[in-house]
Amino acid sequence: MKISVIITLKKDVLDPQGKIIQQTLDGMGFNDIDEVRQGKYFEIYTKDKDPIKAKDKVEEMCKKLLANLVIENYKIIDAQ
Repeated sequence: MKISVIITLKKDVLDPQGKIIQQTLDGMGFNDIDEVRQGKYFEIYTKDKDPIKAKDKVEEMCKKLLANLVIENYKIIDAQ
């Protein structure tokens, strides 16, 4: 089973990498961009057959390792 996770910085946390991407896009002529926020994307393949158990395990992984909960949010976007 595949579970996808997106991790992003919280809104009130400065995102210097996103700012550089935005400035670069602006320099390339994409100047109608208000803001760019960058993040991380994970595809986790688990042996669990039960989607609820698999999602619970991935949620635990996010809380313990994948996301820094002080400055990041995570969202589990699908379980297949």
